[in-house]
Amino acid sequence: MKLTNSAVIELRDLHLRTDIGTYSLEDTRPDFHILDLTLGISVDQVLITKDGMAYVFDYDPLVLEIDRLAADAHYETQERLITRIADACAAHDAVQHIEISLKKSPVRADNGSLGVRLILDENATKALRKEARRIRIQDMVR
Repeated sequence: MKLTNSAVIELRDLHLRTDIGTYSLEDTRPDFHILDLTLGISVDQVLITKDGMAYVFDYDPLVLEIDRLAADAHYETQERLITRIADACAAHDAVQHIEISLKKSPVRADNGSLGVRLILDENATKALRKEARRIRIQDMVR
């Protein structure tokens, strides 16, 4: 069995201030949406010889962007917010692969959670990054 070196940034149990879904009066509205995020990065950004932000992946701007995206609009689906978060993650060249999980709770009465998970390997992350850059360039030309 071949072991490979890897490094990840893990964000867990982040309660997002967001408005997702369309509900009737009889439906259970979720009290909260929780984000889990795992980003694969270079081992060189964790095993560092000098202490300093210049040597590591600065995740604070990404977390702020996720907060902004979550509060940005009403979403009909969790999937749309996950897509926007994936785009924001892929915008960082240091991100090699992405795993996003977004859960809402409760689902029924006062129990249960329901979530959507997206896993993008290195090739899919690169493709998403390339597509997002193409769209941004098209928007600038317009």
